[in-house]
Amino acid sequence: MAQTSDRPQLSINRADYFEAPGVNWLIFSNVNEGLFADAKISGVELIQQGVRTATNGDVRLSATPGQWDPAATFVSRRVDKAAGVIEVTMRYPDFGYTIRAERRGASVILSVLLDQALPAAQVGKAGLNLEFVPSAYFHKSYAADGKPGLFPRYPADAMTLTPERNLASGRSDGPGAEPTGFASGRQLVLAPEDPARRVSIVTREGTVSLFDGRNQAQNGWFVARQLLPAGRTGKVIEWTLDASSVPGWLRPPVIGHSQVGYRSDLPKIATIELDRDDRRTLRPQLVRLMPSGVFAPVQGGSSRDWGAYLRYRYVRFDFSGVTAPGTYAIDYGATRSAPFPIGAATLDGLWHLTNDVYLPIAMDHMTVNEAYRVWHGDSHRDDARQAPVNHEHIDLYRQGPTTDTRFKPGEHIPGLAVGGWLDAGDFDIRTQTQYQVVRQLVDAAETFGIDRDTVSVDWATRRVEMHVPDGVPDILEQIRHGSLQLLAQFDAVGHAIHGIVEPDVGQYTHLGDAASKTDGLVYDPTLKPYQRAYDTRGGRSGTPDDRWAFTSKASALDYGSAAALAATYRVWKGRDAAFANRCLARAQQVWADEHRHAPDLFRHGNTTGGPIDEEEFTAAVELLIATGEQQYAERVEALAPAMLRRFDTTATTMVKALPRLPARYRVLVEEAARAWAGRAKALETANPFGVPITTGGWAGSGAVLNFGLTADALHRAFPTIVDGWQVLRALDFLHGHHPASDRSFVSGVGAVSKEVAYGSNRADFSFIPGGVVPGVLLLKPDYPENRDDWPFFWGENEYVVPEGAMYITLANAAARLRS
Repeated sequence: MAQTSDRPQLSINRADYFEAPGVNWLIFSNVNEGLFADAKISGVELIQQGVRTATNGDVRLSATPGQWDPAATFVSRRVDKAAGVIEVTMRYPDFGYTIRAERRGASVILSVLLDQALPAAQVGKAGLNLEFVPSAYFHKSYAADGKPGLFPRYPADAMTLTPERNLASGRSDGPGAEPTGFASGRQLVLAPEDPARRVSIVTREGTVSLFDGRNQAQNGWFVARQLLPAGRTGKVIEWTLDASSVPGWLRPPVIGHSQVGYRSDLPKIATIELDRDDRRTLRPQLVRLMPSGVFAPVQGGSSRDWGAYLRYRYVRFDFSGVTAPGTYAIDYGATRSAPFPIGAATLDGLWHLTNDVYLPIAMDHMTVNEAYRVWHGDSHRDDARQAPVNHEHIDLYRQGPTTDTRFKPGEHIPGLAVGGWLDAGDFDIRTQTQYQVVRQLVDAAETFGIDRDTVSVDWATRRVEMHVPDGVPDILEQIRHGSLQLLAQFDAVGHAIHGIVEPDVGQYTHLGDAASKTDGLVYDPTLKPYQRAYDTRGGRSGTPDDRWAFTSKASALDYGSAAALAATYRVWKGRDAAFANRCLARAQQVWADEHRHAPDLFRHGNTTGGPIDEEEFTAAVELLIATGEQQYAERVEALAPAMLRRFDTTATTMVKALPRLPARYRVLVEEAARAWAGRAKALETANPFGVPITTGGWAGSGAVLNFGLTADALHRAFPTIVDGWQVLRALDFLHGHHPASDRSFVSGVGAVSKEVAYGSNRADFSFIPGGVVPGVLLLKPDYPENRDDWPFFWGENEYVVPEGAMYITLANAAARLRS
């Protein structure tokens, strides 16, 4: 490292973090929000040359803590800009501490302060950690007190047995094991050969060790760690942190555009994202691929400075007037975008991968085969055991004080091993997901008449063959598959359940084939672990790997499921009347039952349905369309005022009821549509992309999809009020016209797309074609992120099934837009 005086000095900027050219040190700008525990967005964080490479700088109780390991609670944060100091107070149940970060020239002096000596139980456990994302240091070296080494591409460190398992270990039984450090010293230098990634950590006393968290779990990081000493108070650890700043560094321009291309007759907008210190007066240039293979400039297109948004500034490029079919690209100085087509049919069939590949792979309780490849076997044949009472579980599941079923805790509930979609990143069946997807696919089928057939589904043999037509539209088979799980829940316990989820973290963190995570045999407590028995009842196993069913009754889930089953009736009644009538009968029975008693208001996390009045409204609308009965129309009108107050999320459902209700209802919805159009217009100046961009621990593709689908529904109902171009803006956003990167957020769709994502195959740094990722995550205070080199950021890269269904609908809506 150069001397401090030779390097740009740090300052605390307007956003209250330390900054020098190319270097940002965030000091608890983000804290662990606890929703899904450790999201790798917390504590001391480093953004170096535009890439966030370090996070979770904090006192932790293990060397390589995982998602469910204890973390301290945030108490307070103080920023003293004049002194160049940021202090944060944190607390564990048995001790508190202060993290102090002080500017010293180009360095940050990071200290841990204790008012009281460390409790004896935490000696040898509590230490100051700073985690570095492995992908930033693949193929690079490090030095520990000058001794050189190479960062491991794959973990293979010595392990020490421990009495208890680390919660992130991925094992359901057996002893624990903790990795040993692979380097230590008073000074650690990471990537000394690379100015873009060089970081130095010097401790005032003692040593700092480097650990590889991937020994515990594939999503682990490289961790720099120093134990807190026993019997001391005051400043017990002091690190000097130096991150190299490349002189004159500017973040390369990012040309945000649609990776799938543009239809000739529709608007064509691209946005160039620039470092805020990039003051060059360049203008974008559209170029066309000529028969010779050379790109040549094309006349047409205008650009303007849009202004600043978050930490970047933007130039907007409008080339809507270019209509000639061909292959094009956009140049901005020395930066060229990926090639993209302009043509009459560019938007046709974008949804095929989601229909043909992604949704089939997500089907639970089936073997899913694609030519030479088995994506997964017949999974979860052993579903499901009754969850224990008064139990708060992983992934936001909770069982209340009773089971609300005839089954005892731990008892097998027969009949649930059918239908449903797996969460692509996990392996649970979340009921709210099931009915949302069913309704969305019914909307797509009814609105656009989708009849594509490329997948063969056989429920009798529990087998799916991709790319093999079977005479039934794929979308109808998917609708049926989700509805089979909903029906099974009512048949098994009499009401909708929260879902079916793994019994422990070892099962939950399983990667790869879903069929290999359980033995497929119903648990029998009279057998020993791993013992199997076969008799007239079938197979039994002494291994308690069966998933748990969470069954506390929630009226919101009943209404949501009834809505989906009523919708299923409509699209299946002409093809399988018996199945369709079964769906409708169950939906009507649920409606009648719910109106005979006070609502069941059990709530927890995101697994117990939406607001109960919203779920009831949805059920009323779907039953009204299915039957035309007046009782449902009356309930729709009664609930409409409340729905109008949440119009951004209820509009698509409200519009569906328009043909079945009197003119007074239409007047109310039309007024709300005008207000929505005004809010949509305001988005055009709120950010450069004209769509809602959300913040939080989960990125916002879902909000953008909902925005586009709302625009489509309102445009079809009120074409003079909502012009429908919001549909295109939403689709372009998903396809690459967004902050942080130019990647399409639909894997395999577009020239450059998400090919490293958080699916069941994430450990292979791979993707599931047609899956939609959450997208751009906004880290406080001003950093948009979507990583292509590290799939384990679930908030940015995890596929979830509802977004796939929404994408199918939105892509069809965009293809039908008229200029």
